Amino acid sequence: MEINKEMREQIKYLQKEELNGMKTYLMLARMVKDEENKKVLLRIADEEQKHYDIWKIYTDEDVQPNYLKVHFFYWVSKIFGLTFGIRLMELGEEEAQKAYLEIIHQIPEAEEVMKEEEVHEEVLIDMLDEESLRYAGSVVLGLNDALVELTGALAGFSFAFRNTRVIALAGLITGISASFSMAASEYLSKKSEEGDQDPVRSAVYTGIAYIFTVFVLVIPYLLTSNFYFSLAWTILNAIIVIAVFNYYISVARGYNFRQRFLEMASISLGVALFSFVLGNLIRLWLGVDI
Repeated sequence: MEINKEMREQIKYLQKEELNGMKTYLMLARMVKDEENKKVLLRIADEEQKHYDIWKIYTDEDVQPNYLKVHFFYWVSKIFGLTFGIRLMELGEEEAQKAYLEIIHQIPEAEEVMKEEEVHEEVLIDMLDEESLRYAGSVVLGLNDALVELTGALAGFSFAFRNTRVIALAGLITGISASFSMAASEYLSKKSEEGDQDPVRSAVYTGIAYIFTVFVLVIPYLLTSNFYFSLAWTILNAIIVIAVFNYYISVARGYNFRQRFLEMASISLGVALFSFVLGNLIRLWLGVDI
């Protein structure tokens, strides 16, 4: 069939996107050590190659990949995990979806290729097995518990002690002690369950996530002497931790980022506000002024 110049450019764009994807998946396949993950990546790369060949029939020419884009997603996947990198790559295909919709009624293969892009790759991506995502629940437990408990505790300490060094000391003692307690609870919880998660690894992920959050929340009190400013900075840090982690999980798992972020932020900041009021009332009631 004859195609006009505009449609040819759309097809050429799709052809290049398929090539970019194929090159990225092949690079990732060479990187991974897990044989099953390698097979999945090679299967996705093979599908991208088939789609590239379909579009080449219409353009009658080869195109060059965008190596900047290929290497960007390669390094994102290498640093943050395969599933996150690949799903992030899929999220950035709005332009490709527009191109499909513009040619779908004129090109017989367009609808079939679009369905394969949406369905087949989604199935293959779900087949990827990554330890970081298998233990995501343990990380969520550590982060969420630390954010809820320590943000509230630091708010209470701030208006009870009114001294950033004392607040930092109390926060570190409370947070580090709680991290070991939470890790131990996660170990016992996983050990009593039947599943493929190692109790020790679950405990380690929970403990590390908790301690990381503790230091992120306490560090403002170690760097400044104004407890009002430190508390505001701590709350900002809490919001950043919630946003970054929920964005990662939302992309990797395909969740609704806005819903998860608002839920976690509301709980954490709500507890902080309650502790803020409670700490001030208890200080006034006991007549403590440090």
